[in-house]
Amino acid sequence: MTAERYGPQYGPDVTFLGVDRCTLADPASYADADVVVVGAPFDGGTSHRPGTRFGPMAIRTTDYLPADGSRPHLALRVDALRDLRVLDAGDVEMYSGDVERSIAALEQAVHTVAASGAVPLVLGGDHTVTLPDATGVARHHGFGRVSMLHFDAHADTGHIEFGSLYGHGQPMRRLIESGALRGDRFLQIGLRGYWPPPETLAWMAEQRMRSYEMTEIGRRGLDDCLTEAFGIALEDCEGVFLSVDVDVCDPGHAPGTGTPEPGGLSSRQLLDAVRRICLELPVVGIDVVEVSPPYDHAEITAFLANRVVLEALSGMAARRHGLRHDPAGPLLEGR
Repeated sequence: MTAERYGPQYGPDVTFLGVDRCTLADPASYADADVVVVGAPFDGGTSHRPGTRFGPMAIRTTDYLPADGSRPHLALRVDALRDLRVLDAGDVEMYSGDVERSIAALEQAVHTVAASGAVPLVLGGDHTVTLPDATGVARHHGFGRVSMLHFDAHADTGHIEFGSLYGHGQPMRRLIESGALRGDRFLQIGLRGYWPPPETLAWMAEQRMRSYEMTEIGRRGLDDCLTEAFGIALEDCEGVFLSVDVDVCDPGHAPGTGTPEPGGLSSRQLLDAVRRICLELPVVGIDVVEVSPPYDHAEITAFLANRVVLEALSGMAARRHGLRHDPAGPLLEGR
């Protein structure tokens, strides 16, 4: 890691909605940070449509409001970009032709942020990046001490795909096999479609993973499923890692992604869920992945991902203010 700020790998050196910059090689530059944004412009693990290397830039900049480092939240009455100290470290240099070198660099960057006491918020990139993201967080908080809430159409628990152990269909298996995360504290939300095959599902059952498929969500309701998942996530774990693959949403709400699967969550459901998670749970790491701008239409997916980040930050800011979410009553209590 050099002392010079690398900045975004693709495009101009801009920060998330105008927040201040920091440089990971200079600890003084982020010593007071609550959250540090890190870009992971990697799509070398993609199995279908590429382009997620351009995701971090799209998530940082897609908005109709000024890039002024301020976003007051209408419902929560917080301004996460000011109530929290949010900094942007730019992108980790990730060469799509060398997956092992790239994920090693990202893991070290995320661990550096977590060890400083800030929450790393990683902008992907394909879902390969969750392996180094969650591993970097677990290295600080302890292997097996962080649970996972994983929003996705796909389980991402494949073993060897295209002859490789690494790719966007395999990070969750690698995380469990390494011991960084526990299978019985791994909660997946929004699964559907026609993958993985039965032998992979059997492996997931052996690890005691819990998957809330869309059929169950449709029957029980998302809030009920989340409440149950929260109880599991907080048992014998000190923190929660939140990983959001935008393809958890129906392609009508998130067309710009590599492996779209019909029948998913609405954007409203995802935003409400992310806000609730960050309001109610001790979130210690976040990534938002699989935004592929070349396949987006009218920036629909980039707008959604930008708002996922803002809802997460706003939930964290509201939690700091002592607010809580009551699904049966008014959203705000205690302020």
